[in-house]
Amino acid sequence: MKILVIEDNVELLKDIKNFLDEQGNVCEIAPNYQSAYMKAVIFPYDILVVDITLPDGTGLDIIKEVKKENIDVGIIIISAKNAVGDKVNGLEVGADDYLTKPFYLVELNARIKALYRRKVYKGSKEILFNEIRIKPGSYEVFVNNRLMNLTKKEFDIIHFFVANKNRLLTKEAIAEHLWGDHIEMVDSFNFIYTHLANLRKKITKFGGNDYIKSIYSVGYKFSE
Repeated sequence: MKILVIEDNVELLKDIKNFLDEQGNVCEIAPNYQSAYMKAVIFPYDILVVDITLPDGTGLDIIKEVKKENIDVGIIIISAKNAVGDKVNGLEVGADDYLTKPFYLVELNARIKALYRRKVYKGSKEILFNEIRIKPGSYEVFVNNRLMNLTKKEFDIIHFFVANKNRLLTKEAIAEHLWGDHIEMVDSFNFIYTHLANLRKKITKFGGNDYIKSIYSVGYKFSE
């Protein structure tokens, strides 16, 4: 998953990022409203973790902007405000979940994974596409019920493609989602082609179909 954490407490922000990175996610951070707004409306994310109180604004306004732009992303509020009214307000603005500070990082991680399952897998712990079966919890991919031996990035790519099947994905979007926002500064995205070539070989070796369609000079689409 690609996650943006918006939090003005630098120590907490660092702890959350380190923990989520260790869980295999790509975690970007924003310590204030301005940087959070720029990231949230420019780059694609699976989940936003949003603190309400920021030094130059409010996390609720960020959520409103995201909803106004029709950005499809899961949103979890983290806040020291624990009154029922605050929680109701946050959920009515558009958040999917509300976690009161202080909290355990393992609980935040569990809520992130649960929200992602609801949005992408409709509550299931697996995602299916014809002969391909993905188990995100164990980072396993099966083709025709045979377990594939994939690198972490190969797993991330097939997971990203299946979760976004039938959608045109630019090379920039793929790179940013799997390597982080800073990757936009590179001169070439040829390394994506190398990963895709290896992934295609492994899938077809197990009797699977090549669903990764190249869209000339634009990107790729995963579809039948």
